[in-house]
Amino acid sequence: MSKHVTQPAKAMSDKQRKFIIKLTTLISGGMLIDGFILGAIGIVMPAITNDLELSLAWQGLIGASALIGIFLGGPLGGYLADKIGRKPMFTIDLAIFLVGSVLQFFVTEAWQLFAVRLLMGVAIGADYAIGWPLLAEFAPARLRGKLLCVQEVGWYVGYLASYAIGWALTVSDTANWNVILGLSTIPTVIVLLARLGTPESPRWLMSKGRTQEALALAEEYMSPDERADLGAKYEGKRLGFASLFSPEYAKATIFVSVFWICLVTPYFAIGTFVPTVLEHLGLEDGLTGGLAINAIAVGGTLIAVALIEKVGRRKLAIPPFAIATVALFIVAFFWNVSPVVTVICFLTFSLANAVSTTLTGVYPGEVFPTEIRGVGVGFATAASRVGAAAGTFLLPLSMEAYGITTTVLIAGGVSFFGLIVTYFLAPETKGKLLSETSAPSAKASKAHSPQFKPHRS
Repeated sequence: MSKHVTQPAKAMSDKQRKFIIKLTTLISGGMLIDGFILGAIGIVMPAITNDLELSLAWQGLIGASALIGIFLGGPLGGYLADKIGRKPMFTIDLAIFLVGSVLQFFVTEAWQLFAVRLLMGVAIGADYAIGWPLLAEFAPARLRGKLLCVQEVGWYVGYLASYAIGWALTVSDTANWNVILGLSTIPTVIVLLARLGTPESPRWLMSKGRTQEALALAEEYMSPDERADLGAKYEGKRLGFASLFSPEYAKATIFVSVFWICLVTPYFAIGTFVPTVLEHLGLEDGLTGGLAINAIAVGGTLIAVALIEKVGRRKLAIPPFAIATVALFIVAFFWNVSPVVTVICFLTFSLANAVSTTLTGVYPGEVFPTEIRGVGVGFATAASRVGAAAGTFLLPLSMEAYGITTTVLIAGGVSFFGLIVTYFLAPETKGKLLSETSAPSAKASKAHSPQFKPHRS
């Protein structure tokens, strides 16, 4: 029996390496900002509630406002990124976010805060559907998983940073909630300015028939292996939004959507109101406990970055998912036995959940072809935010109506369902070119596709 021999990847030039590092950093910056605005709301929610005299419904709506916006912005941004290009949308979405970020300094009513954070969520949702495809389309196959994982590190660092800053300012009583929320303006300005001048994706240009532009940019910014893969085309009809639900791509759409929903729903439900949850569990200092839970999540993302290109995607998706599920069930049944056990289980959940959740930055960018990669990522983003927003909105109501045991059991059940779906549907895409990871059941073909030829000086 013959054995498949993997050819060694060809080296990138210094310019190409520096570009990939810069692009990874710029997209991570968008993720950091997303984490920043979502982390801040949890820490200042008690102050907002007191200041604006919020009902439980308004607490849930404001907590979920950015998530609802992401639900709307993901598909819209993905559609526009597939339609008019990654490059223009890469700066437009962040400019919109900047406007909302500044407005947070001036809101004085519950509806105003909801509307502003809804707008910011739309921009961030678009950024998911623009940034991940852009990075996936430039990144070399041997590093693509690691580079996409870094995006989730950025998210968790932003979430932790805003939580830590908010925690410090809340404890010291040196700033009100408007200022704490408005601090997202600072990283947004920095990232927006740095994004100016980012080139268009050669793969997107190729999908639009702009071959010469694509080849010129590919020679300048893409690795040799990715340039060789640039012309890969699929046999069949033209792809559009409806293709996400076609027999070729329905499995991928279902998988990334359910995988993402079932990871983030428990995290956001618990994370957004973590001080309140921990205090209900008998811990007097819920804010500090929440800080520890978010800090350990950063460690989980770093574990994923370190291991993904060594062990592959499935081994990072499935076992940690199972551990997180078990941890939630233990909390549900034993929360009133020992605060120490409760904290250990929440820390275990946070670490394991973060490892698997890091893959939500990888799979969506890999399993869809260029023509629908933006809208595919956008749809998965929207689907995930349905669960995240529902969890955020319903958790305070569930805590009041049903108590800790039932509420955490529901979170564990969601996690368990995601584990089963992931076990049966998650593909292994380690080391594969994008033409292979996004190929439908019919084989990808390079016949008659434009071949890359280096320009000669």
